[in-house]
Amino acid sequence: MPVSQPMEETPVLAALDGGVLVLTLNRPQRLNAMIQPLIMALRQQIARAAADSAIRCVLLTGSGRGFCAGADLAAGGTGGAGTDGRPDVGEVMERLYNPLIRAIRDLPKPVIGAINGVAAGGGANLALACDILLAARSARFDQAFVRISLMPDLGGTWFLPHNVGDARARALAMLGTSVPADEAHRMGMVWQVVEDGALMDEAMKLARRMAAGPTLSYAAIKQAMNRAGTNTLDQQLDHEARMQKALNQTADHKEGVAAFLAKRPANFQGR
Repeated sequence: MPVSQPMEETPVLAALDGGVLVLTLNRPQRLNAMIQPLIMALRQQIARAAADSAIRCVLLTGSGRGFCAGADLAAGGTGGAGTDGRPDVGEVMERLYNPLIRAIRDLPKPVIGAINGVAAGGGANLALACDILLAARSARFDQAFVRISLMPDLGGTWFLPHNVGDARARALAMLGTSVPADEAHRMGMVWQVVEDGALMDEAMKLARRMAAGPTLSYAAIKQAMNRAGTNTLDQQLDHEARMQKALNQTADHKEGVAAFLAKRPANFQGR
């Protein structure tokens, strides 16, 4: 009798809960370490969220006891070989990882990260790419790259200085220090820390609130924040004026003003 082969894992689980697309990294036996199918599945789901008006918020988390341990070095990384036979990491970054980070940051809808355990290396910076981070108290953020003579990637050298300041960012990157959730919160890396057992309930509560919110407003905020790091003040003021003019014409703005004047909850439709 032939021996049955194990079922191929689904690297990312996707579930639509109302207007919330819940994405769960699903390689728990490897602490959700990243391989090419996982990255491609995430990119497909982010593209789905961008295209589907019924999806108004994305919630990203991990299965098992960790969020993401970075690239799966034991599985040979994510492919692509240079002339010396070793992985062409630059090619892999441009082909796989960087498009994912850009897609998350450019998505005109909020992305909430629920960090349920270790977020190490590229996993830490995948977390930092989210718009709002909630962390379980047992979670930790680990810029582990220097331990294998690499540097932070997936936007880590951009996210860290913006989130925690230059001095702390340099120390975290160069020392490879593991930062517990409470310390990450004090540094400004994380929005909120909750008890482990309450993480998904709190994250879903926030995601549902944002899915019922003014989607176009969130999109404009993301776009403006993305530009703020390189714009001058004058450029940012001009951008704010243009975006505010556009938002002023939306149905959601009209509804928000009407609800405010009537002292009732607003019914935003993302229009």
